[in-house]
Amino acid sequence: MVYTRKDVSTLTGAEKRRFVNAMLAVKRRGEYDELVRTHVQFYVPDGEKGLRAAHMTPSFLPWHRRFLLELERALREVDASVTLPYWDWTRDRTRTSSPWTADLLGGTGRRSDGQVLDGPFAYAAGDWRITVNVTDEKYLTRDLGRSRDPIDLPTRSELDDALAATVYDVSPWDSTARSGFRNKLEGWGSGRGSVSWRNHNRVHRWVGGAMLGGASVNDPVFWLHHAFLDLQWSRWQTRHKGARYLPAEPPGRGNAQYGRIVARNQKMPPWDVTPQSLEDHGALYRYA
Repeated sequence: MVYTRKDVSTLTGAEKRRFVNAMLAVKRRGEYDELVRTHVQFYVPDGEKGLRAAHMTPSFLPWHRRFLLELERALREVDASVTLPYWDWTRDRTRTSSPWTADLLGGTGRRSDGQVLDGPFAYAAGDWRITVNVTDEKYLTRDLGRSRDPIDLPTRSELDDALAATVYDVSPWDSTARSGFRNKLEGWGSGRGSVSWRNHNRVHRWVGGAMLGGASVNDPVFWLHHAFLDLQWSRWQTRHKGARYLPAEPPGRGNAQYGRIVARNQKMPPWDVTPQSLEDHGALYRYA
């Protein structure tokens, strides 16, 4: 049965409670921390040798689509009415708008240490202890808008620039690609500092705290952010009929990306599914 992912700003009070309760249950069962470990394991940048399946690579979008389905499956085992909502950061752009409310994700962290103090995922609430991390904090941290050096969330025009790309990805298939939908959406731009962070990347920077590294999954907003990115892949496909995941074939020997990226019909770890098998989500879910 096809289910629906909704804009988080449209959730009813009951839908918010069910989502939060399911998230906390998955955390108690240990499944959530396993997902954090998976993301840390596959947080591989351009400069490292070996296969890149999750970031700075064409499979960024199908890898995260499969990753979202892992959590959604676990949530729906707890409560079959729960689906992942998405956060439209081109519209809900302030530190007090959805999803940063006390009945959902809570707000920003305190200035001294970034610790989130309100909402069901605050350390003080007792149900969201950070156990898998790349730093020493045991509590959820955020710095919405980056208080000491403010930045803004990406705009609709920045997102539209990515959606206008006519091909999915281009050589050299990494963070330096200057065209192609995937890299424009993932947000690796030219220059240094904040001007180079676009779309996906800029949102991680805007949220700050736990969202800045490989353990970004520790912040529940990770899933709402990536659900919105997943929606953009669907919108891009609708806009560019017939456009497919690229590359269709793996780079050959002698190419700098040989053995380092996943082609359309190659298997992505850790699930051994292909990007092609994830190009169409219509049999599983739709977006409202």
